Amino acid sequence: MHAYIDQTADFVRKQLAQAEAGHDWWHILRVWNQVKLLLEHETGDRLVCELAALLHDIADSKFHDGDETIGPRIAGEFLNSIGVPLQTVAHVQQIISNLSYKANLGTVVFHSKELEIVQDADRLDAMGAIGIARAFHYGGFKNRELYNPGIPPQPDQDKAAYKNSTAPTLNHFYEKLLLLKDKMNTAAAKRIAEERHQFMEQYLKQFYKEWGDVAP
Repeated sequence: MHAYIDQTADFVRKQLAQAEAGHDWWHILRVWNQVKLLLEHETGDRLVCELAALLHDIADSKFHDGDETIGPRIAGEFLNSIGVPLQTVAHVQQIISNLSYKANLGTVVFHSKELEIVQDADRLDAMGAIGIARAFHYGGFKNRELYNPGIPPQPDQDKAAYKNSTAPTLNHFYEKLLLLKDKMNTAAAKRIAEERHQFMEQYLKQFYKEWGDVAP
């Protein structure tokens, strides 16, 4: 097991060496570590969880022209190349395919405890201080406005609208980040999410105060 994980970590670290900083090796490492913490409270296949955490953003679709098949394919090719059991490979690929927020705006037919754990870990990294930093970094990467009072958030977007949005970064709080607390799967993640959610709400109050505006 350790050999598979060590080889996978080394592969991902090299593959994401030039990645956008919100979806780079450090993001992977935080999610991986969070998965290990959640596994202290939740029961799941550790190998599946750790491999999925390491590979979940190996080829994020938003950096590959919206192609949602490339990540699971690359993950599967790599895991097969190092001899990971086929059943484990298939499970990891299913997790990668169904993990993201936008994937869950569509129809999701796959479910497992391992998906719940990795999904919670990934969502926790989109919350709190780091979640705020990641949101604004990606907004800068896409040259988006910080905030525009004339463009209201659309919290009830379908998958297509969410995927194609070019809205100001602050809208992302209302369209995703503030919604994550109530979408956590595990009891341990729910506890962690509460604190991070409160921090984001406090941040928004300060943002609007400094902007001289009121919340939408």
